[in-house]
Amino acid sequence: MSNKYVTFGEIMLRLRSNERERLFQKPELEATFGGGEANVAVSLSIFGEDAEFVSALPDNAVGEAAERELMKYGVKTSHINKVKGSRLGIYYLETGANQRPSLVVYDRANSAIAEAKAADFNFSEIMKGATWFHTTGITPAISQGAADSALEAMKEAKKAGATVSIDLNYRKKLWNYGKKAPEVMRELAKYADVLIANEEDIQKCLGIEADSDVTKGELNTKVYEDLCAEVRKQFPNVKYIAVTLRESKSADYNGWSAALSTPEGFYLSRHYDITNIVDRVGGGDSFAAGIIYALSHYEDKQYCINFAVASSCLKHSISGDFNLTRLSEVEALCKGDGSGRVQR
Repeated sequence: MSNKYVTFGEIMLRLRSNERERLFQKPELEATFGGGEANVAVSLSIFGEDAEFVSALPDNAVGEAAERELMKYGVKTSHINKVKGSRLGIYYLETGANQRPSLVVYDRANSAIAEAKAADFNFSEIMKGATWFHTTGITPAISQGAADSALEAMKEAKKAGATVSIDLNYRKKLWNYGKKAPEVMRELAKYADVLIANEEDIQKCLGIEADSDVTKGELNTKVYEDLCAEVRKQFPNVKYIAVTLRESKSADYNGWSAALSTPEGFYLSRHYDITNIVDRVGGGDSFAAGIIYALSHYEDKQYCINFAVASSCLKHSISGDFNLTRLSEVEALCKGDGSGRVQR
């Protein structure tokens, strides 16, 4: 049986300043599209999988352009709701350099997905034949309606027998509608088979503390093993916990690795020094797509976490939200070919 992956969330218009300039330093912005769950769907489709993105989009030229961008990469969009009179969420991105961090400004209030309700989606029908469902903690941070929709989607996916994953993705700028993240996210986590996160996501979304400070640029992997053990204790339904380990040396230079907690053991990935970052936005989503693909296809859990980290490492070399990396390129990097030599 072939795999069918369904993701649910918001795709946005992404407006980025030129190169490493400040926002509006020049009177022009690069316009593309992106968003957590859409990014995952695109990556899985490029890997050759059957991927569908579910959302609500404005019934206008901007919404049509966003849908066309997804379809260009083979993502199915038949269950996207078209809403007249609504708007597409926007985010502005200022790419950092050296010690100046990147900056994201959100403009997504009253977007189509923020205004949507769970009843607007027939998740029972959508999940027919689905083998995997994925969402993120970004969607339930947008509005109560989006949170209710994400929860309903997870419940219906479980009923359909699909594996359910959630990337916790804490976004402090979005939790503004009266609920604190743990109130919502701990309920959603009860329906997850796979949790994807970094240490801040786990602390802020689930209220589980870690003795770690990533601003120091150093990581103690024992902390993450203990953190995963506590998550597993509080959420026994979770089978796999994939934790990204980013060492932020500067905006241009990150150490990149991850850990995978399974019922059988704790696995640390290969470590990459990414010294010339082109675009780190979407890096976590490319990791999520990588671990989803790997857990669907490979038995060796060490290879699974290495595959996910390699996929995300390559995304840091690609401008835009979407990871346009091919499966063969990830496999080559997993085998140690990180030379960057021209392929002829």
